[in-house]
Amino acid sequence: MSMRATFTITGIILVLVVVLALKTYHDAGEFKSIVSRCDCTCRDFGGVPGTEDITIDPRTGLAFISSDDRRAAAEGRAVQGAIYGFDIRAANSRPVRLTGVLPFDFHPHGISLYRGGGEARLFVVNHRSDGPYIEIFAFRRARLVHLESIRDSSMHSPNDVAAVGMRSFYVTNDHGNTSPAGKMAEEYLQLKRAYVLYYDGSAFRIVARGLGYANGIALSQDGGTVYVASTVGRNVSVYERDVKTGTLSAARVIDTAFGSDNIEIDADGALWVAGHPKMLTFLRHAADAAVSSPSKVIRIEIGAGGKAVIREVFMDDGTKISAASVAAPFPGGFLVGAVFDERFLACRTSGR
Repeated sequence: MSMRATFTITGIILVLVVVLALKTYHDAGEFKSIVSRCDCTCRDFGGVPGTEDITIDPRTGLAFISSDDRRAAAEGRAVQGAIYGFDIRAANSRPVRLTGVLPFDFHPHGISLYRGGGEARLFVVNHRSDGPYIEIFAFRRARLVHLESIRDSSMHSPNDVAAVGMRSFYVTNDHGNTSPAGKMAEEYLQLKRAYVLYYDGSAFRIVARGLGYANGIALSQDGGTVYVASTVGRNVSVYERDVKTGTLSAARVIDTAFGSDNIEIDADGALWVAGHPKMLTFLRHAADAAVSSPSKVIRIEIGAGGKAVIREVFMDDGTKISAASVAAPFPGGFLVGAVFDERFLACRTSGR
């Protein structure tokens, strides 16, 4: 091969690398300008690390908060996580630990509340040292009582759970690959290998495939629709659900234009999606607490014909809270939790 041909091939390769790098930065939102804004007033509640997921019981106003110190775990000094309660209706509410001493290590991630048989049950993704589990708790006398632990080899990378029965649920596997290299390839090459599992009370099966980092999952109020947030895909997938069999049928995809994390649903049936407008900055924040990561919350109202109307509710450059992962709405406001920060926000909307 001539010297000229060698230089030509090398030049083409370099151009392709630059183009790929620019595309990655663009898709990750790194070129966006972040301006903090919210028509709300927020109060900071500290001392609760890694409030990655929050869900609110509309009957009682009690918020369940998943908490785990992920930075301590990354440094090899993992501490027991917990589920906290926070009464949104009480004027002087403070977070209260709801989980007591457990006979296993507890590192909660996504959570889901289900009411049935006269009892409230909380389903929790738990990353134990011996593998991932779904833990089922009953809420009794202001405490969470552990009932059952469920695991399966197909559930190798669970992120969030959506309960649909006393011991049945959907769970997202945020990666299809199991190796660190494979997972990294999925993230940076935007490969759609993640999927959703359904557990019917006796067995697991895959019910949705082809997702780019399947993250939060939520069930509509009537139980007929399932929503799945895709972080790498920067969207929310909508599925029609067969209530009898649990089978999901793809209906539509809603473009959110940012790294969507968890999903909560308000009293009007609208979706509240929190996440990361700059995903590579989020990765730097994950590696270094000194690096702040911006946060974004949107509300998605799905109208007639499936048309989605998206409204930005909250944007922060990382000053109030870094790397928000969930926004749990309640009448007159919402709670915001984060992947790593040792706090959550209680925000009241203006005019209410």
